[in-house]
Amino acid sequence: MKPTLMNDLVDVLIEDVRWNSIGLTKLAESSVKSVLSIFDLDSDSYAVSLLGCDDARIAGLNNEFRAKTAPTNVLSWPASDLGRPKPDQPPYLPPNGSSEKPYELGDIAISFDTCWRESKETGQDFTGHVAHLLVHGTLHLFGYDHIVIQEAAEMENLERQALAIMGYRDPYGDIDRL
Repeated sequence: MKPTLMNDLVDVLIEDVRWNSIGLTKLAESSVKSVLSIFDLDSDSYAVSLLGCDDARIAGLNNEFRAKTAPTNVLSWPASDLGRPKPDQPPYLPPNGSSEKPYELGDIAISFDTCWRESKETGQDFTGHVAHLLVHGTLHLFGYDHIVIQEAAEMENLERQALAIMGYRDPYGDIDRL
C-alpha cells in the first residue's frame, strides 16, 4: 500500500498501485481544477479527497453506502448538500474557502478494475476515461446528478466543458486526446 500523497487541491490515497501507471494524483488535480475553472472558482480555496482502489474495495463501499453489491467505476460523497434553489436551476456553488483553510468539497473513490474494463469494452483511451470519471465524480460533489433527464443533460454538458479544458474530446463521442 502506498502512503497518502498530499496536494494543495487533492489528497490522494492510492490503495491499488496500478493507479501509479497513469499518474492518478496529477490527473485528479487536473480534473478537479477543470471543474472549478468552469465555475470561476479558485483551486487554492477547495479540497477533495480521492481513493484509488480496486473492484473489491469499491464493491464494499457501494454495498455500504448504496446497498448495491456490485463494483462500480466511481463513487462520490459530497461534504455538504449544496441543493438547488429551484428544480430548473443549477445547484448552489460551494462556499469560498481559502488557501489556509480550503472548503472541503467531499470524497471520491475510483476503481481501477472497472475503469480498465469499461475503457477496453468501449475502445476508449484509459486515461481519458478516468479523467471523465474524475470530472463526473467532482460534479457530484457540486450537487449535480443524472437521475432526471434534464439534470443529466446539464451534467454531461459540464463534463464536456471540463474535459475540453483538459484537452479531451467529448466523452459521449470520442474521448481520445485532441
